Amino acid sequence: MDRNNIYHGDCVDKLKEIEDGSIDLIYFDPPFYTQKKHSLSTRDNSKKYEFEDSWDSLDQYLNLIESCLIECRRVLKSTGSVFLHCDKTASHYIRVLLDKIFGIKNFRSEIIWSYKRWSNSKKGLLNAHQNIYFYSKSTNFKFNVVYTDYAPSTNVDQILQDRERTKNGKSVYKKDKNGNVVLGKEKKGVPLSDIWDIPYLNPKAKERVGYPTQKPVLLLKQVLKIASDEGDVILDPFCGSGTTCVAAKSMNRDFIGIDKSLDAVALSNRRLKEMIITESALLKKGTESYIEKSGFELALIKSIDAIPVQRNNGIDGFLRSHFDNKPVPVKIQSKEETLEDAIEKLERACKNKGYSLKILIQTKKEIGNSRLFKINSDIEIIKANQLAIEELKKEISKTYKAQP
Repeated sequence: MDRNNIYHGDCVDKLKEIEDGSIDLIYFDPPFYTQKKHSLSTRDNSKKYEFEDSWDSLDQYLNLIESCLIECRRVLKSTGSVFLHCDKTASHYIRVLLDKIFGIKNFRSEIIWSYKRWSNSKKGLLNAHQNIYFYSKSTNFKFNVVYTDYAPSTNVDQILQDRERTKNGKSVYKKDKNGNVVLGKEKKGVPLSDIWDIPYLNPKAKERVGYPTQKPVLLLKQVLKIASDEGDVILDPFCGSGTTCVAAKSMNRDFIGIDKSLDAVALSNRRLKEMIITESALLKKGTESYIEKSGFELALIKSIDAIPVQRNNGIDGFLRSHFDNKPVPVKIQSKEETLEDAIEKLERACKNKGYSLKILIQTKKEIGNSRLFKINSDIEIIKANQLAIEELKKEISKTYKAQP
């Protein structure tokens, strides 16, 4: 079977055409046994992609997975690995199959792909992760260590200084014979963990093509980065929209894709020509870059049981409970704002929204003449605890001074 091609057909049949021990890495993203028909249209509704994930029985589904895994193990090099992507629906059954075919001793990691998705569709906890099981064919597997940044809470001494364990097993800073702290060796950061915070594809991302279960290229690039090198051969037996192949091509790896859908094959080939990969602003900037509220402001918001809102000039949060069946926006007066300025910003942010209640938290006393009374507003103003206490102190102070 030639490299750098997408093949149409049953994955098990096509895998039998691949030579033994010729593949470096397999990413395996089969149906998840959802018992549903998945369909999604492109943004312009010009094309609808769909596939069946309905099975007569669980045994039928697991037989397919097992047959495919057996062939996957055969075509892998001794240094190769398989990454099987699944969700909670049948992950426990799939893990048993992987143990059976690849061996318990060759289990390497259970990677948790964590992401944010908004949903109120059901009772229970929000589904916000999927699993990727990482197994190698042997103990002599290829692995590249990837380093990440230290956590903001990491003490600089932990980075710069070497450590050792006492007789009691306690970790302490290492010292030389003169009692001086021993500086540690060069450090590259923290090795990548098995929890990956990679955003789900934004509905408006240029990379999105309308395939129901499309994964972000950034997720696949992370998989390829840790267990393959340039020139290696990457296989995806359920290639769908071709994300694995796009990631492989972008990283100078060869690839083989298989899918039983002609639409999926055509879509994969199109993406391989266009090579559109969406960068994640969240990963580039970091989560902290989106947090604009200070600790003081966040504390104020939470003190009135409100949910903070970032990146909005006129609204800092919303009460958790509605009023008159409508959301209740909250704004905090900033250090630079007069009360009137704060009211005007909140009013502009709420224009044409029809809120029945709007709240402004006053954080400082107005100085000098205020034009506040000229503003036509139904905003309710409440004083921050700190301001209320300061005003109370001043009132008590005046009372003491007035006493003879």
